[in-house]
Amino acid sequence: MSLRKLAMICALGGFCGPQAVVAHPHIFVEAGLEIIFDADNRPEALRISWTYDPLFSMLLLSDMGLDDDFDGVLRPDERAELQGFDMNWIDDYHGDTHVSQRGRALELGGPEQSTSDYEDGRLHSSHLRKLIARPDPEHAWEVSVHDPSYYTRYTLSGAPALTGASGCKAKIIPPDLAQAEATLLDELDSLAETGVDAEVDFPAVGALFAETVRVSCRAR
Repeated sequence: MSLRKLAMICALGGFCGPQAVVAHPHIFVEAGLEIIFDADNRPEALRISWTYDPLFSMLLLSDMGLDDDFDGVLRPDERAELQGFDMNWIDDYHGDTHVSQRGRALELGGPEQSTSDYEDGRLHSSHLRKLIARPDPEHAWEVSVHDPSYYTRYTLSGAPALTGASGCKAKIIPPDLAQAEATLLDELDSLAETGVDAEVDFPAVGALFAETVRVSCRAR
């Protein structure tokens, strides 16, 4: 199932948000990050985990025809059908994981080694992405998990794990939510003045609401 269809499930009737239909976000995801380093202490891949909110999880299971006995436990055949439910990415979807260094975006490979599960009323998935363009270890670099359109709101579930790293640290930089909200309201006001439907052309403000992980390693 594509990420676009996942979003459509929530959009129908405004199910995935406690506010009005025009409000974003609609889907809420807790994101986990593992940063994997090679033997030379250079970052080589990210393992990203997503835990979806209970309402979206319930709607998606219903759409897929899973857990039809409503006991909250998937049978082995249902669990097998669930695998890869959010990995069928369309061409213009880039996985909502953004890596940059000194203002330059760094390319990531597609998702590999994906897992999926359903537990405690929530869908869980994970996948690995290789760093096609690796950061220069002499300088700090950043990772952010966010949906530019802000349809999905990601929050980090905790400090990133640094696997295989030596002398490295990761610092979580929180967003300036007051400034982000002010910018969003200004953008929505501008859309209203021009008569543009905000739900069709919502401002690309996702990055403003996102936490940033800054990774740095001391010189060896």
